[in-house]
Amino acid sequence: MEYSYKITVFTPTYNRAYILDALYRSLRRQTFRDFEWIVLDDGSTDDTGRLVRSWAETETGFPIRYERRPNGGKCRAVNRGLDLARGELFFVMDSDDYLTDDALERAARWADTVADDPAFAGVAGNRGTTETETPNTPLGAPYRDVSPLARYPGYSDIHIDGERAGVWFTAVHRRYRYPEFDGETFLTPAVVWNRMARDGLKVRVFDEIIWVCRYRADGLTAQGSMRFIQNPRGHGLWLREMAEAMGWPRRRVRRMWYTYCCDHMSCEPAYRLTARRCAEYIGAPYAFTLAVAALRRLKGGKPA
Repeated sequence: MEYSYKITVFTPTYNRAYILDALYRSLRRQTFRDFEWIVLDDGSTDDTGRLVRSWAETETGFPIRYERRPNGGKCRAVNRGLDLARGELFFVMDSDDYLTDDALERAARWADTVADDPAFAGVAGNRGTTETETPNTPLGAPYRDVSPLARYPGYSDIHIDGERAGVWFTAVHRRYRYPEFDGETFLTPAVVWNRMARDGLKVRVFDEIIWVCRYRADGLTAQGSMRFIQNPRGHGLWLREMAEAMGWPRRRVRRMWYTYCCDHMSCEPAYRLTARRCAEYIGAPYAFTLAVAALRRLKGGKPA
C-alpha cells in the first residue's frame, strides 16, 4: 500500500479542549515534518470541534483532520483511526499529554531499523514525567527486541516495565483491531499487544523519552478498576487471553476466575454480574462460578 505520510499521529479525545493545545504545540515544534494529525472527537460536549478546526485552518506544516463520532470509547476510536490513517506508522497519542520536540524523528528513525523485518510490529520509546525523567527502568542498552509479553514480570529474563510509547506499523495494527462489545466503552490495549505476541511478533524498545505524561483526574488511568467493572466482557477477554499467552498453570487460572467473580459479583448493583454471566465472560465452568457465589453468600458477600 502507498502511504501519504511516514507517521499518522492519532488522538482520540473527549472533553479535552482545555488541555489539547499542549499536544498541538508540541506537534508544531517537531523536528520531523512527514506526518499527519488525526483528531477523533469521541462525542465531546465542550469546544473541541471549534478549536481543532481553527488549527486545521492554520499554516502548521502538517495536515490536521478532525472527525466527530458518538461516544464509544478509546478502542472504537482507534479502530476508526486505523481506517482513516494515511501514514506508514500509527502512533496513538493521548490528548492530555505531549511529545518531546524530536519524538517523531526518533520514532521514524527507529522504525526504519526494523522496517524490512516482518517479525516486528513496531517500536516503542519511553514515557517520561518530564522530558528528561522517566519511571521506566533503563534497558542497559540502546534498545531491546522483545515480545510484547515482556511487559509482564517473569515472562522472560528481560522485563520491560511501565507504560511505553508504542509506534506501530499501520499495516500490522490493521490486522489487530480491538474487539468491540455492545454497551462497553473500554478495553485495555494489552489485548492487542498480547495477540501480536501470540502470533510471534516483536517490538524494538528504545531507551529514549518521546512522550511526556500528565495524568489527570478525568483520565482513564484515574478511573482505575472501575473501567473493568463497567466493561466485564472486555475484562474477561483480556484475562482469558493473557492466561493463555502466558501459559498459566491451572491453579493460577482458577485464582484468576475466582478474583474475577469476586470483583464482578460484589460491585455496585448497576454493574453486578450473575454467576452465569461470570462463567460466560471469564470462560470458567458454570459450576465453578455457582460455587463462588455460594461461598460469598456464606461469607456475607453480595453476589447476584
